[in-house]
Amino acid sequence: MKTNVGSLDRGLRLVFGGILIALAYSGHFSPWGWIGIVPVVTALIGWCPAYRIFGLNSCPVSKK
Repeated sequence: MKTNVGSLDRGLRLVFGGILIALAYSGHFSPWGWIGIVPVVTALIGWCPAYRIFGLNSCPVSKK
């Protein structure tokens, strides 16, 4: 797996995913909030399968 998620993208995914998970955990959001695990995991591993499918890449290092 070649890295396709850049640092800014990773940070945004961590924040957004963390907010969704926190809202689901606290009960203020439906159980669908647990989908926040997906952006957190893709941020941690640096690879997004959806980016691969659509040919996207936000990582400047792997663009070479």
